[in-house]
Amino acid sequence: MTDGQPIPVIIDCDTGVDDALALLFAVRHPALDVRAITCVAGNTDVDGVVRNTLTVLEVAGAGDIPVARGAERPLIEPVRTARHVHGQDGMGDLGLPAPTRVPVDVDAVTLLRREILASPRPVTLIPTAPLTNIALLLRTHPEVTRNIERIVFMGGAVATGNATPVAEFNVWHDPEAAAVLLTAGVPITMYGLDVFKRVLVPAGEVRRLRTSAEPSLRLAGELLAHRDPATSGDPTPMGGLGDAGAICAVVDPKGITTEALPVEVVLAPGPARGQTIVDRRPRPGESEIHEGTREQPLVDVALDVDVERYVNLYLKTL
Repeated sequence: MTDGQPIPVIIDCDTGVDDALALLFAVRHPALDVRAITCVAGNTDVDGVVRNTLTVLEVAGAGDIPVARGAERPLIEPVRTARHVHGQDGMGDLGLPAPTRVPVDVDAVTLLRREILASPRPVTLIPTAPLTNIALLLRTHPEVTRNIERIVFMGGAVATGNATPVAEFNVWHDPEAAAVLLTAGVPITMYGLDVFKRVLVPAGEVRRLRTSAEPSLRLAGELLAHRDPATSGDPTPMGGLGDAGAICAVVDPKGITTEALPVEVVLAPGPARGQTIVDRRPRPGESEIHEGTREQPLVDVALDVDVERYVNLYLKTL
């Protein structure tokens, strides 16, 4: 909270397993005022994302938070879902019932603009998905930046990617959109794979959640227990908070160590497309010396995370 008032936030998501964990946390934490949730294709198709988002809100007993359908494909690329990780329904194929809630009758960009400009206090945007909706918003309605406090996005990587050896999925899915985000002209925090992969809930806590009589706790446990097939043989079956860590970083920014660094996205075709190049050099390199300084936007890049602090924050909130 700031000045005792909850932080107004809008979450832009592609609700799969870890986006669902993020939503369960966000609607429960008293420091957050979730003003809207917008949906974009990513972990599954956009209609599946809308369905999953509404289902999670229903299970959580959340208030009447407006949910809007957004972009069904990236700006240039075809849609490439991650159902092989999140299940055919994007939610671990848990067989959850269809929601009775419905989305609002406006598109995601319209809802984003409306809620940002209507907020009495500047909004924090939290994209945990490919950044297509956010890019469309910034290009269509640049006036919204005057009422955006900060953008905290889950995406990118300093070191190793997951969609490719160097590119993280959300940025790789729509690199052009990520490039637009980085030039938004507002403070930005990048919660990338370097910290994303480290925040793991111990197996004992996952088992405890799965046996809870409370529906949202039980759902959190089932989601944490869902294993990416690529890691299903992991001898330590802990559950990753994933995208929920980015929400934790808004509630408790001291849980991450950040450094303001130049970041750019590789847009050229080839094996590096979608890579976030984070310049950690202490001095100018040969390119800058001989060809002139390239001015890249400075982003607060998360380089370290207090794992125990965020796991405890998540579990206590739920």
